[in-house]
Amino acid sequence: MRIGIFFGGPSREREISFAGGRTVYDNLDKSLFQAVPVFVDSHGNFILLDWQYLYKGTIRDFYPPVSALPPSELKLQVYLESLGELSVDEQDRIIAEVGRRLRPDELAGLMDFAFLALHGPAGEDGAIQGLLEWYGIPYSGSGILPSAFGIDKIAQKTLLHALNLPSPAFRVLTAEEFDAADPAALLAYVEKELGLPLVVKAPRQGSSIGVSIVRDADPAKFVAAVERSLFRRTVTREDWQRLGAQDRLAWAQHLTDIREGIGLPVVLDEFSAVSSQSPVTGNEDGLTTDNPQLTTNFIYHPEALLRALDERLTLQDSVRLTNTQGEQQVLLEAFVQGREFSCIVVEDVDGSPLALPPTEIVKGTEVFDYRSKYLPGMARKVTPIELPEADIQRIREQCEQLFRTFGFQVYARLDGFITDSGEIFLNDPNTTSGMLPASFFFHQAAEIGLNPSQFLTYIIRTSLAARRRGGLQPVKLGRQLRALDAAVASRQREQKPRTKVAVIMGGYSSERHISVESGRNIFEKLSSSAKYEPVPVFLTGSSESYELYVLPINVMLKDNADDIRDKVLHLSAGHGQHPVLERIRQAATNITHTYAAQSVAVPEKLSFEQLAQRVDEVFIALHGRPGEDGALQQQLERVGLPYNGSGAESSSITINKFETNKRLREAGLRVAEHRMASRLEWEADADAFYTSLESQFHYPFIAKPADDGCSSAVKKIKNRAELEAFCRLMFRDQEDLLEDAARTLSLGFKEEFPRKDAFLVETLISRDGARHFLEVTGGLLTHHRPDGGRDIEVFEASEALATGEVLSLEEKFLAGEGQNITPARYAPEAQERQRISDEVKAELKRVAEVLNIEGYARIDAFVRIRETGAVEVIIIEVNSLPGMTPATCIFHQTALAGYTPYDFIDQILEYGKSRKEELGVRS
Repeated sequence: MRIGIFFGGPSREREISFAGGRTVYDNLDKSLFQAVPVFVDSHGNFILLDWQYLYKGTIRDFYPPVSALPPSELKLQVYLESLGELSVDEQDRIIAEVGRRLRPDELAGLMDFAFLALHGPAGEDGAIQGLLEWYGIPYSGSGILPSAFGIDKIAQKTLLHALNLPSPAFRVLTAEEFDAADPAALLAYVEKELGLPLVVKAPRQGSSIGVSIVRDADPAKFVAAVERSLFRRTVTREDWQRLGAQDRLAWAQHLTDIREGIGLPVVLDEFSAVSSQSPVTGNEDGLTTDNPQLTTNFIYHPEALLRALDERLTLQDSVRLTNTQGEQQVLLEAFVQGREFSCIVVEDVDGSPLALPPTEIVKGTEVFDYRSKYLPGMARKVTPIELPEADIQRIREQCEQLFRTFGFQVYARLDGFITDSGEIFLNDPNTTSGMLPASFFFHQAAEIGLNPSQFLTYIIRTSLAARRRGGLQPVKLGRQLRALDAAVASRQREQKPRTKVAVIMGGYSSERHISVESGRNIFEKLSSSAKYEPVPVFLTGSSESYELYVLPINVMLKDNADDIRDKVLHLSAGHGQHPVLERIRQAATNITHTYAAQSVAVPEKLSFEQLAQRVDEVFIALHGRPGEDGALQQQLERVGLPYNGSGAESSSITINKFETNKRLREAGLRVAEHRMASRLEWEADADAFYTSLESQFHYPFIAKPADDGCSSAVKKIKNRAELEAFCRLMFRDQEDLLEDAARTLSLGFKEEFPRKDAFLVETLISRDGARHFLEVTGGLLTHHRPDGGRDIEVFEASEALATGEVLSLEEKFLAGEGQNITPARYAPEAQERQRISDEVKAELKRVAEVLNIEGYARIDAFVRIRETGAVEVIIIEVNSLPGMTPATCIFHQTALAGYTPYDFIDQILEYGKSRKEELGVRS
């Protein structure tokens, strides 16, 4: 059955849609379905996407392609809309670089079913649903009417209040009313009506985009919140002149971010009186001029925005920027003080709603925002919510009632609050849920025993039944249902022997959450294959004593490593499952009996000897310590289990950045000047310690742990105060951060900072007069030769662009964040670019040879290209077990070499087996 997966789209949630579409593509049962990736661009074009682009980190990494970007001083990545108005021919040329344009009337010939992973307007508002019905294509989720209703928060509130269902009091504010009113008077009126705190929402957005909480009777904060929901921003001359050039760039990048800013294109409206000088007329930025007292200008590109603000704010007191697709209304809601939850409701096999166990969202910020929703470790998700069973049942019953009331079909995600007095408020129903591996969608389905692949099969089957009930081609869909049911039954009876692979994830370092993301991704890629049977294993404990637990699927899909650890320890201590889970699982037996291969189990503790009896080989998905330091490798070798990556000796070197740099320098490779800075030196005489470092390294320099990755505690130290703060945090005795030191280093919310007895100091690698200077990360794969030697395949490196001083955790791993261009842009001319690339790859290969790297690795470096054409590669660090999250750039690089992610993982596992066999022959 051909499944067209629709993802991307024009909404502000397009990056989560892109990541969710990739999850669906990877998890579709390959024995039942053939995936057809349909990328929807921000102009609404349908594109049959070449598979390798699915594994890019963000949409901007491949679309629009580099060749279509306008000349740019700052080399910023942008979305298609920043190219301005494009003709159909121009759009066709851009589309042809990543796939093939699909006309709507072609869709029915390419697919039997459309799986909608689109979000927001043009995704879950009934529009795409109507188009598919026009062409007779069945699709996932709710139909046209409930989808249109599900996107409109104002319509939802109106109906809830009309039916006397519990919902916060609300008011609707139009942009015109807001502009005409005095902010202080308007806030006083709203405060009288709704009270404070006040929730301010964009009424047709998801993922908490455009949402603010106003806690104080402060008109300025109220205005900022309303403007955020209208997707506009007022900029004053005073504020602009206060910013330096780098700060203005950072401000523009944040402002034009489609999730947290207002996005592009914008209309630039000027309201202050202009000087006697004539304003500048239209130019290449697309600026136009009308009445000098009120002009309207369209800005498409971030650099054009910077130029326009520099120019206009020399003439104007202020300007207002408004996104051309901004909202025209704002929803104002009374704040509900209570515990926040989210509940997935699915249709049972008979079409009746079944609420899955609700999840409590335990957050550290006042809004469960985009970052908290999608970056591992930012919020805790507790399933089921820790309440008496009767209260959980009331939540489920009200969610099921709302599902019926709104006429939802197949599935929906319902959010809400329960107050201390037990009152339940349901809020913001969603007809499409986020579909990242640990999203509520998969997370709650796992509690009844369905893994992502099985749940997707059930959603497709239930959607077919819903479309048939709605009258869409009942005879044809009836045949499809019978064929799918027969295929599912046959799949259940088929039990082919597969190679068992323990996927070890978790750990106890600051990289544990990313390790879980990597492990889950490996698990999903292997579980959808006919060759491997992955076994998820969680590692916890300490460096003195590892503890291994085989995870059931519901525990593996907890939000992050800490949630998994807590659940494992809870169940291992003999505490039973929550009684409501047993009740829900019993109610879901009609689903799980058909679609789940086995019932939900509890974590099982294993020794390494028992693991060797259970599985054939191991994939280590850990990062840093433990995992990359050789100790775990020694344990696996002891029990005869083959594993991925480098051997114990090489791993023990590459985990230590100081030792790695030392060996590379001795081999003639370029590395930064470096030294270890120890706690003993600092405690003996802190001032002498600081002076010693300052005499060897001029500010700014880099300070970082010598044996952690994922940008953990990597800081650019610019002065003595920052150096002192870094040392106090690194050498602290307490677990909690020191607040004043954390402020000095501008640590982000929930940013972790490890405690160590020493850290690494390096010179800051700079351009040093080079013609071109860039940061790259390059992956490699080793192959065994028949003669016993090995070949090293080095992939095209990715160019990594940091928006801050160093690449952040978000830029590396949060869907839609980060800028990675593959292959790296060493030069504009293809021949020169390839010459430089070949030189860089030769240096990376030398690194692998010097350090005896095996299996695969990722090497980070800076590249300088001199006016003479000479190439200098300065090695930063080596990762022997690089991140394997769905969007990590090593998958971009392997795709260029023709490897799908599964092919790449398979090669890694095969190398581990061949290494064990070779060692066996030698012994």
